[in-house]
This record gives sequence, C-alpha cells and structure tokens, in this order.
Amino acid sequence: MKKLAVKKNEQCMACLECVRACSNAFYKEFDPDLSCIQIVAKGAGAKPNTCIQCGKCAKVCEQGAITQNPKTGVYMINKKLCVSCGKCVEACPMKVMVLKEGNPASKCIACGICVKACPMEILEIVEK
Repeated sequence: MKKLAVKKNEQCMACLECVRACSNAFYKEFDPDLSCIQIVAKGAGAKPNTCIQCGKCAKVCEQGAITQNPKTGVYMINKKLCVSCGKCVEACPMKVMVLKEGNPASKCIACGICVKACPMEILEIVEK
C-alpha cells in the first residue's frame, strides 16, 4: 500500500509549504482548510497529520464514491459519484479529508506534491 508518511524522528518547522502545495494542487489557491495534509501544533511540537489510508471514509460513503485502488492501495474519490454529503469528512480519524462548498470531497492520493514542497525533507511516500 502506498501512503504519505512522516520520516521517523524528524522535526517539522510548520512552514506550511506542504499545506500550500496540496491546496494549490487540488483547488488552485492557498487555504490551509483545503489541504489534505494538516500541521498540528506549532513551533517545536509541530507535526504533519497525514492520511493513513485506513478506508473509514470508504466505509461510510453511501454513494460508493470512495474505492481502494487495487494496485496502490490508495483510497480514491470518484468525483462524478460524490454528492458532497460530508460523511467521509466526519469519519476521517486524521481530520485530513476536505469538503469545499460546491465541490466533491478530496483526500490524499499519495501524489507526492507535498513531499517535493517540504524544505525539511521530512515527508515521504512509502509502500506498506
């Protein structure tokens, strides 16, 4: 399974470059609330919150819009099937699902844009 992870024992400086890259990729604007990666706490205790690809979002989706890619293991949202009900956002234990009014939900697809944007190089795409 492919997923975004934080390298062990690495410190986040909460610069928000990963957040900026993600929200720009999905919504063409910088808005921390529209990012599928969130920074919890600030300063020395900063930590990126990432999608753990647990599938809880898929289990609550009554439209069947969220399915697991059989090759990568990544949960993906079919934007044509999503009715923007928000149940997946509520179910996400990591609080990294996004729902912008008038749009289908979005979530991390382990694309690596945030990895490339991180100046501290603490993010990585891993195979589990």
